[in-house]
Amino acid sequence: MPKTKKIPLRMCIACRELKEKRSMLRVVKNDDKIFIDFSSKAAGRGAYICDNPECIKKLKKGRLLNKVFSCNVDEGVYTAIEEEYFGAK
Repeated sequence: MPKTKKIPLRMCIACRELKEKRSMLRVVKNDDKIFIDFSSKAAGRGAYICDNPECIKKLKKGRLLNKVFSCNVDEGVYTAIEEEYFGAK
């Protein structure tokens, strides 16, 4: 019987739902830098956000990255995430 490949799941920090890791955007805090990790391989503490527009709005409104990383997150990080999903405004 062939072995089925396990699909890694991660929890969205906005809606708290488990979803496929590949379909989510990873934000990383490493040392004092916070950035979007497009490779999903960067070292550091990661937080995942799904592609639901409501989750993106909730992320910024609730300053969820500040809570997850226990520090002040630059407004530019939230803006970069919005631009990644909604395109440049």
